[in-house]
Order: sequence, then C-alpha cells, then structure tokens
Amino acid sequence: MSDHLDGLSARQDPSLDISDVYLFRGQSGTVFVINVNPLSGTEGFHPEALYEFNVDTNGDGIADIALRAMFLPPDSTGNQALVLREVTGPYAPDRYAPGHIVAHGRTNENITGPTGFKLFAGSAGDPFYIEGNVVTAVRTAVMNGSKLDLSAYDPNKATNLFGNSNVSAIVLEIPDSFFGSSSTIGFWGSVAVPTDAPGGWRQIDRAANPLVSTLYGFNEGDEYNAAPTEDDLAQYGEKIATMTARVVAANGTAEDPDKYGAAVRDILMPDELHYRVGSSAFFGVDRRNGRGLTENTPEAMFHIVLNRAVDMGLDASSATGTLRTKFPYVSKPVANG
Repeated sequence: MSDHLDGLSARQDPSLDISDVYLFRGQSGTVFVINVNPLSGTEGFHPEALYEFNVDTNGDGIADIALRAMFLPPDSTGNQALVLREVTGPYAPDRYAPGHIVAHGRTNENITGPTGFKLFAGSAGDPFYIEGNVVTAVRTAVMNGSKLDLSAYDPNKATNLFGNSNVSAIVLEIPDSFFGSSSTIGFWGSVAVPTDAPGGWRQIDRAANPLVSTLYGFNEGDEYNAAPTEDDLAQYGEKIATMTARVVAANGTAEDPDKYGAAVRDILMPDELHYRVGSSAFFGVDRRNGRGLTENTPEAMFHIVLNRAVDMGLDASSATGTLRTKFPYVSKPVANG
C-alpha cells in the first residue's frame, strides 16, 4: 500500500486517508492528483476537511502555494458542491488564510475556473498496484533489519492487492503559465480537519513519495502524518538512514551501509515529489521527476530502499480501469470497486 490505510486517525475515516498522490504533465499544464477512500467501498469527501495541494517552489519544505479544496455534504443525488481556493506566498501555510477562489462546482463534473484551472473530484479506479506478499516481505525486512524473505510469494500467483477497487480522486490541472516553463517544484498532499486545539486545524494525513510511511513503519501512529514537511529531515532523517543501513547490511547490498542509508535519507527527506514543470514524469531508481498514474513505483521504492531489484510480477496492466487520455486522466470507476 503506497499510503493506503495510513495512520490511526486516517483509518477511522477513509475519506481523510490519502492513498496516493501524483504529479505529471497533462495536455495543457501540470496535473496534481490526491486520492482518498482506498478500499473503503465508499465515495465522497469529508464536508469539514481541507484537502490540500502544497507546492514548494524553493526547496525549503514549506508551501509557497497552497490550493485547498473544501466540500459541502452530499445532496440528494450523492454529489457535493466544492470550492478550490489558492493561497500564495507567506500566507500559504496558514489554513485560516482566505485566499481567493480559482474554481468551484460539483463532484463528478469537469470544472474549468476563470484562470484556466481544471478541477475534477469524484470516484475513479485506483491506479496503484502492489503485490501483497512482496510488500509485506520488504516491510518486514526494513522494520527488522533482516534478510529479505520472499518464500511466501509465488510469482505465478502475483495479485494486485488493490485490484478492481475505486478511490475518490481530486484532480487539478494548472496552466503552464502559472509556474513558468522551467520551474522545479515540490509537492505533497495533506488533509486537515478543524479542532478546538491551539492552531485550530489538525493535519490527519499527508503523502508524497510512495510507500515511505508503509516501509518505515510511520503508518503505525499519527505523528508522521501530522508533522510539518519542513521538519522531516530533523525528525525522521536519522531513522530512515539507520533503518536503511541496517537492512542493506543484512542483505549485503551495499559496501558502505551507513553511506547508503544517508543517501536514501537525502532522496526521501523532506517528503516531497519533485518535478520540473513541462517535462515528462518518471519515478525510477536513479531518476525521479514527478510520478505518473500507473508507474511501477513499488518496485522502484523497493530497489531504492534495499539497493537490489525486487520483482512483483505486476505492471501497469494490473491497475484498476483504463486511464483516460484527456482530463481528468484517471480511469472511470469500476462497477465492483
């Protein structure tokens, strides 16, 4: 699970649980995707939550642009009214900052705002795919600092754990002119809900690089999901470096485990997807530039963390549904998802 069923609080309400985020080139701009409601059998968005597209333009782990979607409760048809607000500059991290509306409409409709922003929010096939026995084996090795044991995996019976399932997707396409043609950005998605606690908002979940929370055990609690991205290196960098060094040492896949652990830490922290605007997305072992919808990111992440190839026996054809060539790009929902 890339970020599926992540964290204690997010599991209590799947509409607050980010399964994956994506960042890639669309037909007319840069496409951002936040998926929630993994494997829940439900659809829709929490009417009190903020669904946040956070964009870092200078690499400091702090949002310089925040695009926040909010939803009303479902009407008699099951659809929800929604609004997307943009907040920029020093006010971007402030969840109380009103910003200005860039798009509004209803779920399950393609929306185009006055400045060319395209927005879709609704049910879609889950583009993520992973083999359950393989991810369990990799996670066990990383958590225990032990040799990888794939004895429970039968390549002839490889199965997508999330096959034939739907998610609730928020898809945003931003015109090229908004960022500039050669800009490099960082992106993470987050979900926050109102509370009476100091600060007024509680961050329930966040996601960027696939499988980080799963492989390193951050999904066993709420601390990682609630933490600000700019603190990632200080709070979680040492743990990632140490756990990576232990597992590559146990598997004999790095001449200098400590050096390799530090290199992986620097790849994953702060937890953002990095992307050069206007270019083709690619998430691989040696190069990462955004993330396409049906890329084999689990195998890339397994290789990065273990410093060895791990084959799941799955590929893009294992994903649920068929991607659309035009906005909103995600597949239509499947009947039994």
